[in-house]
Amino acid sequence: MLTLENIKYSRNSKEIIKGVNISFEEEKITSIIGSNGVGKSTLAYIIMGLSDYKPNEGKIYLDDNDITNFSITDRARLGISLLWQEPARFEGLSVKNYLSLGGKIKLDDIKEALNLVRLNPDVYLSRFVDKKLSGGERKRVEIASCILLKPKFLIMDEPDSGIDLMSLDMIVDIMKHLKENDTGVIVITHREEIANHSDYSYLICDGRVLKSGACSDIIDYYRSTCDVCDNVNTPKEQEI
Repeated sequence: MLTLENIKYSRNSKEIIKGVNISFEEEKITSIIGSNGVGKSTLAYIIMGLSDYKPNEGKIYLDDNDITNFSITDRARLGISLLWQEPARFEGLSVKNYLSLGGKIKLDDIKEALNLVRLNPDVYLSRFVDKKLSGGERKRVEIASCILLKPKFLIMDEPDSGIDLMSLDMIVDIMKHLKENDTGVIVITHREEIANHSDYSYLICDGRVLKSGACSDIIDYYRSTCDVCDNVNTPKEQEI
């Protein structure tokens, strides 16, 4: 279990996250839903432990262990990983070498991961993770690397970013694959097509949890309330 208790975060004297309480389970897909600019990615960075995203208040627990002050490296060692919206480039490093994690990963497993992200291993193993790969190709390679890490929890921040709409079903298949292999998936999205496959959902607005529950209920609420709300990023008082 990964738990955030009363997390508050401010930057440049502006309060961005305002007392968030959220729990995530292994072998479950949990979605964090909300419009752009409501604090979803900030929450992802706080969970991952980026140096500029230490909460001002609150605690983060992994299996009852307080990891609030753990570095990003320490959290990665404990099995927390983040799929970045914008994947990195590594000039001179082949896809095969990048995915092998220093020779720790078997070639058959690398091929399986590439097939899952719908990149032909015969074509891509010898390609390089550089500017010759499109943004969508690099994103798929990054997803493959996350699959091979087999983390306890994988934060997928807008996983369809940079990938064409026809590949949304690929994202869903990967989420299900991770879940079946005991990974807790935390998917941050504003797309119903992705969120619909969650076991549980949280709706975020103005740095707060506005509502939580079954994904279908959250999406219905989002359509009926958030889509027509005049208060951009700020919920009406009666809806808090």
